[in-house]
Amino acid sequence: MNLFRSEEHIARWLDGRPAGATITVSELCDLAHAWWGDRLDPDWRPHTREHNQTLLDDLGLTGAFWQLG
Repeated sequence: MNLFRSEEHIARWLDGRPAGATITVSELCDLAHAWWGDRLDPDWRPHTREHNQTLLDDLGLTGAFWQLG
């Protein structure tokens, strides 16, 4: 994961290479809370792939990069 100041900063860093997925820091926080928010619950159990895919979909993280295998 890399953090950038702007789209221009990303473009300079890529230097012509194709970009992967990019999200805002806000979206990253939303993802972290959705993905890890229940880990300290006493009854926590690992999430299924389907559950995790639904989390991504519900956050609007769609497309090939966000498809869990």
